[in-house]
Amino acid sequence: MLSKLAAVLTTVFGVTFWLNGGNDAPANIISNSVITTSSIDPSGTHVGDLTYYTPGLGACGRTNAPTDMIAAISHKLFDNYPGYDGTNPNNNPVCGRTAVVTHGGKTIRVKVVDRCEACDLWDLDFSPTAFEKFAPLGVGRLHGAKWYFHKRSGGSD
Repeated sequence: MLSKLAAVLTTVFGVTFWLNGGNDAPANIISNSVITTSSIDPSGTHVGDLTYYTPGLGACGRTNAPTDMIAAISHKLFDNYPGYDGTNPNNNPVCGRTAVVTHGGKTIRVKVVDRCEACDLWDLDFSPTAFEKFAPLGVGRLHGAKWYFHKRSGGSD
């Protein structure tokens, strides 16, 4: 029984000290390396769904109202936005960026103030007022919206 356990441990974890009477130091099976994610390129035009939520204190550190023209971007984009170091979300360079959003022949501008856990990469979660520029709240979700980040002065995204 013990030899079978040692064989399983050796196979799964590479632990050889069991086979040598416990005299060898165990193999290092846990690494201290940090897993890093690559930044996502936010330039260009994106296509995603539009939803709405009731805003409050956003990830960018400001309290927002349902009547504000604001949006939350996906957690994937927020957390991997170029220049964000992953520490204080209030300092994320995406905070305060303006997104230009088009759906059904209408175009609006919204300010990015929050992150959305339930959103796919290019989805936007609007305040009720922003969502109602496209459809009644009862619709709940709009598919195929096109959007991009408005260029900052100086021409950079």
